[in-house]
Amino acid sequence: MKRHSYLQIVAQNHFREHSSLYAFVIVLFLMGVIFGAVIVNSLSFTQKEDLFYYLSHFFTQVAEGKISSSYDMFIQSVMHNIKYTGIIWILGVSIIGLPIILILLFLKGMVVGFTVGFLVNQMGWDGFGMAFVSILPQNIIIVPVFIFITTLSLALSIKMIRRVFLKQIREPLKPVIFKYVFSFVLCMLFLVGAGAIEAYFSPVVMKSIMSILNS
Repeated sequence: MKRHSYLQIVAQNHFREHSSLYAFVIVLFLMGVIFGAVIVNSLSFTQKEDLFYYLSHFFTQVAEGKISSSYDMFIQSVMHNIKYTGIIWILGVSIIGLPIILILLFLKGMVVGFTVGFLVNQMGWDGFGMAFVSILPQNIIIVPVFIFITTLSLALSIKMIRRVFLKQIREPLKPVIFKYVFSFVLCMLFLVGAGAIEAYFSPVVMKSIMSILNS
């Protein structure tokens, strides 16, 4: 009970301290999502047809069970997301990494927005249903993790800038870095869970949805 209260207090203090950064990061991510969805409308008819051909081919493979093994998908998903968050995490230690962190977050939102927007644009409500079962489940975990690690990276990068250029911070770096490393390890655990959902849960649901749509 005491441990639960302690963790709750730590979480509340963390969000209170970084509330403005969280708001900024969330807005930037949503802007990326909107931008990605808008890009769909700027594609030419031929580009849409080509993309939809490959998408239809993928859905056919899912329906026929010809996609990669669940274990391979799991490893690919985990490695991709850990590498992406790892880059953001490393950039947080770098003084010059702040703008790159923002670009990477925006690109992540843009990819999500483009994928959902393209499915809906080409398949209507069926596309929305496919996006719901193929993209949403794992991203319920992945997106908050990206927002969390981006916020921490920005906060640390700002501290480093103030420490080096403005001489404003005298806080010892060792405990800050320790917390930063622990946070990344925690994020990796969540990304492993997201990878398991993407590899073992989403394909099964997608296959069921495809069977219904094709029937």
